[in-house]
Amino acid sequence: MKVINYPDIAKHVGEEMGVSEWVLVDQDRVNKIADATGDHQWIHIDVERAKRELPTKGTIAHGYLTLSLIPFLASKISRIDGVSRGINYGSNKVRFTNMVPVGARVRARSKLLAAEQKGPGMQLTNEITIEIEGQDRPACIAETISLVYP
Repeated sequence: MKVINYPDIAKHVGEEMGVSEWVLVDQDRVNKIADATGDHQWIHIDVERAKRELPTKGTIAHGYLTLSLIPFLASKISRIDGVSRGINYGSNKVRFTNMVPVGARVRARSKLLAAEQKGPGMQLTNEITIEIEGQDRPACIAETISLVYP
């Protein structure tokens, strides 16, 4: 895990922060997201139909499930010492570039794109790429924004 001191954040702009551990995307996780969001489209929850009709030969994760893994995965990549709190501020751009088959493992790769003083805190812009184990094309590329405070 990369550890950065709050006053030194801007020195790391342009750097890859690192890569997270792999995390399994299983059917139970997908079903829970379907229940939480109300998105019960068959491509996510109907295992038998997905085996017959999808090129993945099985169900796929929701794109927003993939996106929702970013805070957890990013927390395994780097830490900023001297921060009292951080919040998600939004995203400039999110693209779902590949399907995540249920049963696949994913991980995040993070690059710090910008660090700007915003009032008492710092606004950080990161490029997060969600990779799928064994596949060349990532599942998601997102430019995320967060605010951190000393």
